[in-house]
Amino acid sequence: MTRLARSVPARRLGQAEGVSLAVPEELPVAMVYDDVSYAVMMATPADLEDFAYGFSLTDGMIAHGGEIDRVAVNPTDQGMEIAITLADSWLETTARPRRLTAGSACGLCGVDALAKVKPVIETVPRRLSVPRASIVAAVRDLADHQPLNRETHSVHAAAWADTAGRILLAREDIGRHNALDKLVGALMRAGIDPAGGFCLITSRCSYEMVQKAVAYGIEMLVAVSGPSGLALDLAATAGLTLVAIARDDGQTVFAGGERIT
Repeated sequence: MTRLARSVPARRLGQAEGVSLAVPEELPVAMVYDDVSYAVMMATPADLEDFAYGFSLTDGMIAHGGEIDRVAVNPTDQGMEIAITLADSWLETTARPRRLTAGSACGLCGVDALAKVKPVIETVPRRLSVPRASIVAAVRDLADHQPLNRETHSVHAAAWADTAGRILLAREDIGRHNALDKLVGALMRAGIDPAGGFCLITSRCSYEMVQKAVAYGIEMLVAVSGPSGLALDLAATAGLTLVAIARDDGQTVFAGGERIT
């Protein structure tokens, strides 16, 4: 089993005695479609089948989970390889591969033209109604669903809560984009209808996070930190409810407040 964290010796400044601290693992994870390498992501080596499904959807390789025939996760000397077999050849349906390494904080690595930076974004349905108390409860309980972060204090999470504020799924990764891709993949594989809840992320809300949420039809995104201007533009275009700066002591609605009761 691939380890997710390791203990390392360290010493706090101003103290003579050493300490042992946990740090998360970060490995190159290659996305390989039909034996052709597409991208290499730096990621935490957990929930990689979820990652395969979520990344494939949010990066435009598939439109739904049924387009994936098989996923195989293989350790290599250099990291991990996710071999994804598609129902139809991706070479016939997609642009040229990225063929670049994307860092854990990178949402644009491998994009080769400015015209591709701002994606065409769909409009999400308007079926969701969430009491504010449910958002408060989910934000309050989010830390309880982050075991790797409790150990290392240095990874992000994306979680799914139902309309009562109960967190049903959570995924962690050193990269905020990866954590959300893993969550989207987990939702796809579990067949969870995005009309039944909302997504929480432990990071800032940049435009890529909005794009990934909208790709699965998520109607509400709640971020612990603030949004970027482009994230707000895309949320408005998509009709997404965006709640940010969401802490125990308050939350701020930036877009789509009509879904909050």
